[in-house]
Amino acid sequence: MNPAVSLFTSILNPPQSAIIAIGTVEQKAIPDKSNANGFSFDQTINITGTFDHRVVDGALGGEFIKALKQIIENPLEMLL
Repeated sequence: MNPAVSLFTSILNPPQSAIIAIGTVEQKAIPDKSNANGFSFDQTINITGTFDHRVVDGALGGEFIKALKQIIENPLEMLL
């Protein structure tokens, strides 16, 4: 991915019912009380989902994105 593009929204083309857009991984400062500096750096990524509401209910799309977030944050859980 081009480092200049951190977030974008994809466009559905028929007959697609859903598409996922994944941006670039970025380093961001996160508040951290345990660190002497008061913050630490962590990698973040923007993921957006576009869903055709005639086919996929928005609530189901939200549940899918929530499950995808859980898998990306904890990949070893896929092995269980």
